[in-house]
Order: sequence, then C-alpha cells, then structure tokens
Amino acid sequence: RALVEATLRSDRISDALVSVAFVGTTAISRINREYLGHSGPTDVISFGMRRETKGGPAVGDIYICVDVARRNAARHGVSLRDELARLVVHGTLHVAGHEHPDDDSRMHSLMWRKQERILAREY
Repeated sequence: RALVEATLRSDRISDALVSVAFVGTTAISRINREYLGHSGPTDVISFGMRRETKGGPAVGDIYICVDVARRNAARHGVSLRDELARLVVHGTLHVAGHEHPDDDSRMHSLMWRKQERILAREY
C-alpha cells in the first residue's frame, strides 16, 4: 500500500482506488490472452481507467504473477521482495497513465527512470 501511495503522490494524485492482486501463472496467462491478446504468462498487467479530469481519481487494477516475478528476481539477482516492489510501482505508474516502449528500450524510458527513482526514495 505504501508503494502505491508513494507512486501516486509522485504524480500529485491524491484521490485513487487501486487494487493489487497477486496471482498464479494460469490466472495471469488467462488475463493476458483475454484482455491483451498475448499468449503465456507475464510479470505484471495493469488496467487503468482514464481520468476524466487532471484532478480526477485514478482507478485501476494491477495483477502481479508471483511465479514470473520469482523467476525474474533470480535472473536479475535480486530478492523476490525487491522484484515485487518494482512490479507494484511499475503497475501503479501504468494506472496513473504512464507508458513505455514494449521492447528493451523500455529500461531507458522516462517511465522506467521514474520507477527507479521512486524505488530508491521509498523502498
């Protein structure tokens, strides 16, 4: 909860309803296929409702696959807790309206840099 709130504060969003669900591989694969048209599991999927006005509430759902997060944590040499924190911030930034490229350049995007600043400051 603290990371979601800190991430929203970084965008000056004070009114929000954001849910975070930790799911398994089967559930994230189904969500990925049904809503995004992709096959297989992924680490995080976010759905944000477009804010009617700049000061309007941010509303969204974040789904994090713990199994994929565990594999990614091992691959990157970080703890599962650190990886989950990164995914919570990442998903919340998407709910707030941020986007990044879908390729490897995403790690150099403004959104990614903001994500890392939030983690360094808040986590």
